[in-house]
Amino acid sequence: MDITSATFVRGVVGSTPFLSREGARPQVVFAGRSNVGKSSVINSLTRRTSLVKTSSTPGKTLQINFFLINESFFFVDLPGYGYAKTSQRAREKLRRMIVWFLSAPEETRIAALVLIVDAKASLRPFDRDLLAIAKEEGHRVIIVMNKMDKLNQKQRVAAERALYNDPAVRALPEETPIIFYSARTGRNRSALLNAIHSAVVCYTEK
Repeated sequence: MDITSATFVRGVVGSTPFLSREGARPQVVFAGRSNVGKSSVINSLTRRTSLVKTSSTPGKTLQINFFLINESFFFVDLPGYGYAKTSQRAREKLRRMIVWFLSAPEETRIAALVLIVDAKASLRPFDRDLLAIAKEEGHRVIIVMNKMDKLNQKQRVAAERALYNDPAVRALPEETPIIFYSARTGRNRSALLNAIHSAVVCYTEK
């Protein structure tokens, strides 16, 4: 699969008529901590350098952004989470919004959760929470270890080993794609696009 068109449609902050009308197409949902390069991953997939804009203040963006891909399905960009300088109240509001979206089958049409992780940091507690929610809700998961280009060979081996041995990852189905990625170089772009395409096709054929 390749992406021939990508258009920002709108941002939402909760349940709206959009989700049951225009939003009623398969949704590939991107989640990740602030500064893992989530926006860069989406931009690299669409080959649009500024399709997804990064906030000047990490943790401040509170809307869920929808991008129509190839006129047939959505990339859904969830807000980045975990920014330490935001207030506890703001972090909790963000957490509840993300959990709601992943747990709202009447409003959403989730074909896959793409969890983006910084290769240097591996999984964090809320990442594991999202994997558990996805498993409970029956969502397909794609794990993307981004920024692999910033690691040397020894660090890459250690990062891969840590991820595969994480209990939250081991609890996922064996066929769960785990993709070691670089948004900067485009490493494994085709592999990620193919995993997304497979998820959308499987969801559509359900």
